[in-house]
Amino acid sequence: MVELRYQAGNIRDPGVHKIGIIALGSHLENHGPALPIDTDAKIGAHIAFQSSLLTGAKFLGIILPAYELDTIDHGIHVSLETLKENVIKTLNDAKKFLNIEKVVIVNAHGGNIPLMAELWDIEDKTDLSILFNNNVISSEGPHGGSGELSMAKVLGIINEEEVINQANIDEYEEVGLYGFKQARQDDPNIEECARDVEENGVYADEEYGEMLFNLAINSVILDIEKLLDS
Repeated sequence: MVELRYQAGNIRDPGVHKIGIIALGSHLENHGPALPIDTDAKIGAHIAFQSSLLTGAKFLGIILPAYELDTIDHGIHVSLETLKENVIKTLNDAKKFLNIEKVVIVNAHGGNIPLMAELWDIEDKTDLSILFNNNVISSEGPHGGSGELSMAKVLGIINEEEVINQANIDEYEEVGLYGFKQARQDDPNIEECARDVEENGVYADEEYGEMLFNLAINSVILDIEKLLDS
């Protein structure tokens, strides 16, 4: 059997070969007229891939399905159980074929947050140590708002001509989740984001987008360091 050169290349530590980074987003949901329906998936994949380049950890791609609350109908999603089953299968494949022992899940879709409560079961069924990184969700602000617009501008996936229409919440109710009254009543954070878009509008700023990406990528790198030390 060939002896792999685990020290080769620009890597943080040979131990990163046992660590995988996988993105978790959403491919099929409305984000207003200026953003594509797979915005979350592309943002999550970018953060995961760049973190992989900077550390040498294995980039495992992206989970395809996504979950969302029943009170937020802005796309096509699956049940939490279906999402969990897919994550378990994908991570077990990574363990089998790439000898992965530890994983950072980079989540870029707020609807997936309930998966965190299932992390113990995912770890049990994969025998992997897993960290769930939710940094970009915590920092980007309203759905389809200035944070996502600014990161999308960095990625080159924004429709600049439609930014002026992005805050038309009467037509695009998904922006800030403005039109989902029950979700706003149930969650103070959603209510705050909806009011923010209503009162302040949105903008796209490349420098802001770069800052958000740097914060998210650095947080994943810190998670890698934690896994290396564990």
